[in-house]
Amino acid sequence: MVKEIKAQLAADENKFAIVVSRFNEFITGKLLAGAIDCLERHGAKDEQITIIWVPGAIEISLTARKLADSGKFDALICLGAVIRGQTSHYDYVCQQVSRGVGQVNYDTGVPAIFGVVTCETIEQAVERAGSKQGNAGTNAALSAIEMANLLKQI
Repeated sequence: MVKEIKAQLAADENKFAIVVSRFNEFITGKLLAGAIDCLERHGAKDEQITIIWVPGAIEISLTARKLADSGKFDALICLGAVIRGQTSHYDYVCQQVSRGVGQVNYDTGVPAIFGVVTCETIEQAVERAGSKQGNAGTNAALSAIEMANLLKQI
């Protein structure tokens, strides 16, 4: 018989840290609101959620690593908004934050969910923060709940 493992989408007693960038806060604030709403709709209480604001997307990875190493959290939700500008800075920031958040997963075993929107335009960012394409913060929170529960079953 094939064994199948599926995680429930219930916050249970899991502890969640949300690392959110202040840069482009008009977008990241909406991502944060979506993540909190999702966690609460799935049963998380205030004491299960810790929010940490960082200056920009680059600082998300270091902060996530420190939180993962603390052993206090079952999953991390990393939220930011990187919008292309006139220079190549966008490419460097996107590359660093995606690599850094991924590295937290590999090095610590704590799920660090990548909820950083990387967009060509402000309009695309707005769409991913709660309009046409849903809310990337909500999606990241759902993944965090599922991964926290899944890893406890393996």
